[in-house]
Amino acid sequence: MRILFLTHSFNSLAQRLFCELAARGHQLSIEFDIADSVSEEAVALFKPDLLLAPFLKRAIPETIWRTTPCFIVHPGIEGDRGPSALDWAIQSERAEWGVTVLQAEAEMDAGPVWASASFPLRAAKKSSLYRNEVTEAAVQAVLLAVERFAGGAFVPYRVAGAEQPLMRQADRALDWTSMSSAEILARINAADGFPGVADQWFATPCHVFDAWPEAQLRGAPGSLLARREHAICRATADGALWIGHLKRAGGIKLPATQAFPEALALPEQPLAGWWQADSPTWQDIAYREENCNGRSVGFLDWNFYNGAMSTAQCRRLTAALRWATTRPTQVIVLGGSSDFWSNGIHLNTIEAAASPADESWANINAIDDLAEAILSCSTQLTVAALAGNAGAGGCFLARACDRVWVRDGVLLNPHYKNMGNLFGSEFWTYLLPPRVGADGAAAIMRHRLPMPAAEAVACGFYDACLPHAGFAEEVARRAGELAASPDFHGQLAAKVEKRAADEAAKPLAAYRAEELAEMQRNFYGFDPSYHVARYHFVAKSPHSWTPRHLARHRDLDWIVPA
Repeated sequence: MRILFLTHSFNSLAQRLFCELAARGHQLSIEFDIADSVSEEAVALFKPDLLLAPFLKRAIPETIWRTTPCFIVHPGIEGDRGPSALDWAIQSERAEWGVTVLQAEAEMDAGPVWASASFPLRAAKKSSLYRNEVTEAAVQAVLLAVERFAGGAFVPYRVAGAEQPLMRQADRALDWTSMSSAEILARINAADGFPGVADQWFATPCHVFDAWPEAQLRGAPGSLLARREHAICRATADGALWIGHLKRAGGIKLPATQAFPEALALPEQPLAGWWQADSPTWQDIAYREENCNGRSVGFLDWNFYNGAMSTAQCRRLTAALRWATTRPTQVIVLGGSSDFWSNGIHLNTIEAAASPADESWANINAIDDLAEAILSCSTQLTVAALAGNAGAGGCFLARACDRVWVRDGVLLNPHYKNMGNLFGSEFWTYLLPPRVGADGAAAIMRHRLPMPAAEAVACGFYDACLPHAGFAEEVARRAGELAASPDFHGQLAAKVEKRAADEAAKPLAAYRAEELAEMQRNFYGFDPSYHVARYHFVAKSPHSWTPRHLARHRDLDWIVPA
């Protein structure tokens, strides 16, 4: 079938649905919801059998849904209606939630149901739930709805329901002096990603994001207790929470101490080294060791908000990795988090810097140092275990490991060009061609669409695509097998020998210098594309047009179907 995506943006859910439907042979095109007339033109050009709306912020015009079947992906259970479905479910601590695919009609979210799927609602950030449980349920429901639509025999059914109102800041309001940690955490979680919770810090209006429970620190409710790296700890009525990110009024979302430098006067509460803390607290880099198949395997995880890696985070992660290599293990698993492995350099901290060009340069060098530390590890075999999505430099940072195991359902965007035609670094010119060939490397870097995990393995870029269910357990099992392999020392010696041979043929420093020469032009050259693209990305500027690599129906050689 021809399926037109009408969406506010090509977000992670839209990307996943696009990949799943493309893999099943459907002909797809995408139009951003910019104006009714633009959407009407897209329908006229593409002549879709079905229109799919995975992420909209307003209603589809009647001129479209009257003539073209339109499926809305609603992040709520059957009968739920309204624009804040997931927010209300999280804040009210529902035990179960779901996704419903319904047909667009005059009343929002009230059309006949084509499919639905449910899931247990864990206590987590809205953004994390959206990328994981909501996305998986949406895939299940959309594929079933499309199958039913194509079959022609299914009759959609109506469900009684009531519309919940748009959740406003008054509904989210925080009172640090009287509310419990659990209540405040639920409210911040329900607003995470967007819009955040309006609050006041240092007598300044701001929005709060990225909250984490604290088990030990205590103080007068509402008081600011401590800082750790970029996070700030604040007391509640019965405990305390760490806040990782804040957004000042009129500003952009930033690490908390960068948004409010006043916080640097708070006492520092560092953790003792890199070991994973034994009680709940804020810890963005954590190391642990497990007995896997009779061998000790090191697991180095990090949880960097939205997958962005700032200069400071890259330097700290590099230090943690170098420390981990001194441990008596055979294998080190680099795990990232369940939301993201890495999306490369941190565009928000760069945008906020006094000189974004200089901070870009510092950030790319810091992430290159991390990649070089992985490549140069001669004491252990390294595994990148991608339980979450990766983009740009993060995709190649993972490839610096000896093995790359990726969870089925993970999306990769291993290209830089969408960010103002960046050339990219992280040693991709060294890592990619031997895996996929020169032509394959050129195609990957030119291609601006997401790459599913299975496709990355099929083309040779990554090594194994593991099932979604039990991914962590399977990674541990495989890592243990790798460590206990009878030829482990031979594998390690072969790795060291190959790295030495590659270095003799062309040093890593040469690859790095060539890549950074191109990046220097991106950062400091006459073409401002990167700086313009970064500004619009960080500011979340509304789209004024749909990129041509997404809007297939707007290609110059597009032929209107008969």
